[in-house]
Amino acid sequence: MTLPKIYVAGHLGMVGSAIVRTLQTQGHSNFVTRSRAEVDLTDQRAVHELFAAERPDEVYLAAARVGGIHANNAYPAEFIYSNLMVQANVIHAAWTHGVKKLLFLGSSCIYPKLAQQPMAEDALLTGALEPTNEPYAVAKIAGIKLCESYNRQYGTDYRSVMPTNLYGPGDNYHPENSHVVPALIRRFDAAKAEDAPTVTIWGTGRAMREFLYVDDMAAASVHVMNLDPAAYASCTEPMQSHINVGFGSDVTIAELAQRVAEVVGYEGKILFDATKPDGSPRKLLDSTRIHQLGWRPQVSLEAGLARAYDDYFSRARAPELCK
Repeated sequence: MTLPKIYVAGHLGMVGSAIVRTLQTQGHSNFVTRSRAEVDLTDQRAVHELFAAERPDEVYLAAARVGGIHANNAYPAEFIYSNLMVQANVIHAAWTHGVKKLLFLGSSCIYPKLAQQPMAEDALLTGALEPTNEPYAVAKIAGIKLCESYNRQYGTDYRSVMPTNLYGPGDNYHPENSHVVPALIRRFDAAKAEDAPTVTIWGTGRAMREFLYVDDMAAASVHVMNLDPAAYASCTEPMQSHINVGFGSDVTIAELAQRVAEVVGYEGKILFDATKPDGSPRKLLDSTRIHQLGWRPQVSLEAGLARAYDDYFSRARAPELCK
């Protein structure tokens, strides 16, 4: 059997690299990969030249500009522009060059700030978004609608998965632009090394978040991509085709901070700065659809945090990975 040629956009990122690892365990070796330095995915001509030269059979669209509350607040124009351009260029080039199967990776921030919990797929576009990451969320919603529109007009098979908060090997540990888990790992590790008596966390600590280990997300992505079209259609609709991928339970930021501190070995006091934003009060996904389709997470939060800290300790203390 001839294996498909698979383009993983964003293969050097946390999610993209996990997708490559997962595919390799299943025997795949015929990959198309390009770094950001090699191909700028916001450049339409460059993207079309890549597809014309490589002619991939399948595409995993994991490339994105991502960040935590600070980064989303500080760079809203960059977040909406970069993500819209990357998504539009890759999806259109895929259709232009005959790619029939594509998987788009979105984010749970697509749902309204005050959506009913847990958030089911039909909550999309039913209310106002969380202001701190609205530009990013709008871009991700556009990605879903791009896939649906090409499916409706051209008969493609472009699917979308919406993960909850991800963490694990390959994460970004930037001191200002990282997500909450890598930010906490970095801060508690530094505080431990400096014997700091306290660590102050943004927000009240009461906001609740769900966390999924990145290799579980990669397994879910490959699972959804490989589903028979009839099975995928059985749990989706033409204009509501995205599928949530969550862990199934959530914790408060205060509880998360305590668990990270324990994994790192930090024994000081944890404080909270209530003058800083919490973001959405809760973001728990309803993952019923993907459970019905045969996937469930395998890595507990405790085990995942330990693996994430091992990754940070072994790799991400290198200055070039933390800039």
